[in-house]
Amino acid sequence: MLDANRSGTAAASPRAAGTELAVPLTTSTAAGVPVAASGPVLPGSRLTARCARVLRSPHARLSLLFALLAGGVATVLLFEPQRLLTHGWPPQLGGVAAALVFSAAYGLCTVAFVPRPLLNLAAGALFGSQLGLATALAGTVFGAGVAFGLGRVLGQDALRPLLRGRWLKAADGQLSRHGFRSMLVARLFPGVPFWAANYCAAVSRMRWLPFLLATALGSVPNTAAYAVAGARASSPTSPAFLIAMGCIALPALAGSVVAWRKRHQLRGR
Repeated sequence: MLDANRSGTAAASPRAAGTELAVPLTTSTAAGVPVAASGPVLPGSRLTARCARVLRSPHARLSLLFALLAGGVATVLLFEPQRLLTHGWPPQLGGVAAALVFSAAYGLCTVAFVPRPLLNLAAGALFGSQLGLATALAGTVFGAGVAFGLGRVLGQDALRPLLRGRWLKAADGQLSRHGFRSMLVARLFPGVPFWAANYCAAVSRMRWLPFLLATALGSVPNTAAYAVAGARASSPTSPAFLIAMGCIALPALAGSVVAWRKRHQLRGR
């Protein structure tokens, strides 16, 4: 209520003023529904926002990547998946279900730095040559994809500023511009560790599809040789086992010779 004073000016009565002060400040949205205006920022919300910024920082994500990898290694050491070679596959799993479970376990083990030759031998020993090859290849692509995704999301932003040396920049440029060809050579060459190729590709500008396709195609020869060797391990004098061992030994020997020559060429410079 407004009371008119003698000078002709309207003044708010104390009762009306109290009512007006009691009404909260509102703002209207596009739908016409009033929404209470935001008040002052509380100290707790500031602390939460600051923690969120810290957790989203590149170095925090890189630390999370290292923690996940360390946890994976600890899990492998605790459960010892290599016991499948001696104790056999659980009897309640068989057929397609066993192959899917093994492929998933294979991929996660490669992320935790378990050597692929051991896993390929296990695939051949448990499932035979053909199904063992398919299972090992599926696990290879799955594990490479998981490692590539972890490295790309958690490590790329923190590690790319460190690519300052001439050799590092050259390797990054090769992987970024010729992703499929570079990764195919890395998979065929036995001297390049599987995990190293995954994380180097993740730090570079390589795209997902060339990385996965090159991994699938380049891993076929080596994986097939190990799967056949694992399937025929009970008869080491059979022609199939001897051929498989030859296919394993010859690329490894050729890779050692190439690495030795490159090393001496770099020393000469």
